[in-house]
Amino acid sequence: MTSRNSPPSLEGLGRQANEGWGEGSIPSSPCVLDPSLQPSSALPPKPATEGGGSLHPQRYLLVVAAAAALAFGAVWLFVAAAPLAFLDPEYPYWLAKQELLQRCDIGTVLVVGDSRAAVDIIPARLGVKTTNLAVGGGEAIEAYAALRHALACPDPPRRVVISFDAAHFVRPDLFWDRSVRFGALDFAELADLRAVSERLGDVSILDQKHADGLPRGIRAFLYAARFPGLYFNSVLKGGVVLRWRDNHAALRAGLASRGQYYFGTAPGSSVVAIDGHVDHFAALPVLDAYFNRLLALLASRHIQADFVAMPLNDSTRRAVNPALLEGFSAYLAGYAARYPNFHILGPLMPSWDDAWFGDGFAHLNPVGAVRFSEGFGTCLRARLAATPGEVSRDAAAAAPGEAAAAAAQVDCAAFDQPPLHDAPPSTQNAAQWGWFSATGRDASANVAPISKRGS
Repeated sequence: MTSRNSPPSLEGLGRQANEGWGEGSIPSSPCVLDPSLQPSSALPPKPATEGGGSLHPQRYLLVVAAAAALAFGAVWLFVAAAPLAFLDPEYPYWLAKQELLQRCDIGTVLVVGDSRAAVDIIPARLGVKTTNLAVGGGEAIEAYAALRHALACPDPPRRVVISFDAAHFVRPDLFWDRSVRFGALDFAELADLRAVSERLGDVSILDQKHADGLPRGIRAFLYAARFPGLYFNSVLKGGVVLRWRDNHAALRAGLASRGQYYFGTAPGSSVVAIDGHVDHFAALPVLDAYFNRLLALLASRHIQADFVAMPLNDSTRRAVNPALLEGFSAYLAGYAARYPNFHILGPLMPSWDDAWFGDGFAHLNPVGAVRFSEGFGTCLRARLAATPGEVSRDAAAAAPGEAAAAAAQVDCAAFDQPPLHDAPPSTQNAAQWGWFSATGRDASANVAPISKRGS
């Protein structure tokens, strides 16, 4: 029994306090005995749960890193697997050439060279099965790579047509922006180029894109692997997938035309192309080495090769420095003397009226290309008849001088200035007259050349 004057126990005070707190009231006692009413900061931290709740910082970082890696891998896969969705409109024609090469669908004649040859030589107008593997900005490096693959086919070409303008021997052009970016050379071929360039002390092609800060070997590997960062600008400009439909149509057109395609299609051009801005001819050592490789490979297989210069518009031809033409002529004459199977057809800088050209880079317009191809087809068929099949190879081995002389007597009218009155006033009239029937409307592409030199 508790005395009336004895102090209440702590338990009693707590009970009285609890009984006296109504709903929503604030206790007046400083002693809070219920642990649930203590501040959260006074409670020990809860451990991380396995099934949910907060994540440990290390685990969180791992989740973020895994998500980023998956996203980057998805982008990389897209860039590698679907370049038709975003690369520029010239890419499908490069891809068409690569597909023809992979199928070994070459034919009797193979054409290698730069963009002028890619435009001016229409296989369907030659009268003999031909594949045009000339490319924009193409130089001897790309031509040698294409020839190696073509000669590995069960039925290699019997004759090869080579066409480069003088500038594509003396300056780098679109090697990284086109040839490597579009997959025309694999990593092994890039490694071979590096070895040749460093041995010769000429890294002008390798270091053309040195501003990106990448070492030569790393750059080649990243391009060969289609590293997404190198294609980011194309993905943005192409709207990610907005070029898919048009590029697929262009691919079908490139296959149908056997590699030929157009750049400018204007009814004439008086712009002076790169040939009028080069003072003299001095071949880069690395390009000279690959041109020699190209001719040596053809000679080893006893394949006849014709060097054919594409026409220049009159405005450019008048601006050409005589030293450039003299040096170019002497350079090719030296190789013709070294390799009896190598022939130079026609003048090295034939001049045609400005009305036959479609842009400021001396690409023929569709009318001019048809005119040139039909004339060159007559020449080409005559040369094939003069050196048919194995007979030409035996003749070249026994008496190469006589075989070359006999073939050289064939009249090639493709290089004569065509009558100007035959040129229609516009490519629209040309289409109405059926000039486009060789390749169809879809085979023509208004693709502005990237190179300021006229590739």
